[in-house]
Amino acid sequence: MTWLLVVAGAMAGAPLRYLTDRAVQARHDSVFPWGTFVVNVVGCLVLGVLTGAAPGERLRLLLGTGLCGALTTYSTFSYETLRLAEDGARGYAVLNVVASLVCGLGAAWAGVGLGHALR
Repeated sequence: MTWLLVVAGAMAGAPLRYLTDRAVQARHDSVFPWGTFVVNVVGCLVLGVLTGAAPGERLRLLLGTGLCGALTTYSTFSYETLRLAEDGARGYAVLNVVASLVCGLGAAWAGVGLGHALR
């Protein structure tokens, strides 16, 4: 049963990641990977809320492992950062790393606080 919860969450997270990435990136005329940045920060927020709210194991598997695991993407973040650097956009590459780290940690921290408030 556990793996079915993870699969169900991932079945929602993967298309949500793709659609969100495309929608966000289409609104920006920049080489900065806004779509990946947004899904990763949102994923950090959701995981923070789950951590703070301390739901049952099933909800953590469905939303934390499944949904957020498929929604967020460290590999794409890494690839896009390397591509920016290789293409001469080193400033954007550094910005991507710093902003992703700061905003991701900030979103997780805010999410934990929100989760505690919801509990």
